[in-house]
Amino acid sequence: MPTIRQVIAAIEDFAPLALQESYDNAGMQVGDASLTATGALLCVDVTEAVVDEAIQLGVNLIIAHHPLLFRPLKRITGANYIERVVMKAIKHDIALYAAHTNLDAVAVNHMWAKRLGLGDVQVLQPTRDMLYKLVTYVPISHVDAVKSTLFAAGAGTIGAYDCCSFTVAGEGTFRPGEGTNPYCGTHGLIHQEPESRVEVILPRYLKSRVVRALLEQHPYEEPAYDLIPIANDYTQAGMGVVGNLSQPISAKDLLNRVKSDCGCGCIRHNATNDNAMVQRVALCGGSGSSLIGAAVAAQADIFITGEIGYHQFFGYENTLILAEIGHFESEQHTKDIFCEVVTKKFPNFATYYTNVDTNPIKYL
Repeated sequence: MPTIRQVIAAIEDFAPLALQESYDNAGMQVGDASLTATGALLCVDVTEAVVDEAIQLGVNLIIAHHPLLFRPLKRITGANYIERVVMKAIKHDIALYAAHTNLDAVAVNHMWAKRLGLGDVQVLQPTRDMLYKLVTYVPISHVDAVKSTLFAAGAGTIGAYDCCSFTVAGEGTFRPGEGTNPYCGTHGLIHQEPESRVEVILPRYLKSRVVRALLEQHPYEEPAYDLIPIANDYTQAGMGVVGNLSQPISAKDLLNRVKSDCGCGCIRHNATNDNAMVQRVALCGGSGSSLIGAAVAAQADIFITGEIGYHQFFGYENTLILAEIGHFESEQHTKDIFCEVVTKKFPNFATYYTNVDTNPIKYL
């Protein structure tokens, strides 16, 4: 069986921690990652009842969407449910792990869009300040090998295209010093070598992997390379999505579909004609009210999210249908994502969906 660390690595390869928002605290929260994992219990939130369920199942890993620990604990006395959960998890050697806004950035809203049958799906608010351009200089005989290695390490992806690069021929010069072991050239003499300038794009969280791959494959003892931050949006990840239904339907029919699929107690929405037709749909699981402007800019007909503040419903009556379905309801399918990612990597590993209703909000 895999270790807890190996199970976590599968999740973080899929949803890197570098993609989490600055306020978040995703990642390992409690426990010893070196232990062999006896199984995983999947949930949206960790509660005392969820830990009890893990104990009964005999599993020592709980994977949650929402982090139990958002702020540092100054004491652990059992004074509130967070402290009691931590105490019980430690007592029973149960690890607590959370993948939150990093999972939102790559999968949560895409899965929701798939469930609703949206096509042409794009990220609503792409991640910013995430990209580097790697520039390196390679002898012509090794260009293909170096590019293939960079692609395998994760560089060279732009949107739905991979293996993207730019190459231009030129001439490099260098003089090997004492104690060097040059691939070409002579100690003490300036050498001229036909080279290609190779450029690729990579996300920041892959920097170490890509540079290591470059250094291992490049024939030069001291390869020259530049890592240049670029201001382009990272369109492969970000908050919310927008996509299109295959044909227009009434807003009422769409919201009824969402209500049924997500098990909503109710849906709050701004004033609209029940017969209003919608086709372009924006989604954001959880608290997505900060993306209302992005939904307008994306020319969405309707924006569906987990939470919207009262005053934020004002002003969009004639431009955008706003619908609030509940925070938990909009993110409950995260358990499906965890299950798919973990079992794909470890087909025989035991995963369980919690039977505990962790939604703190009830409807009368």
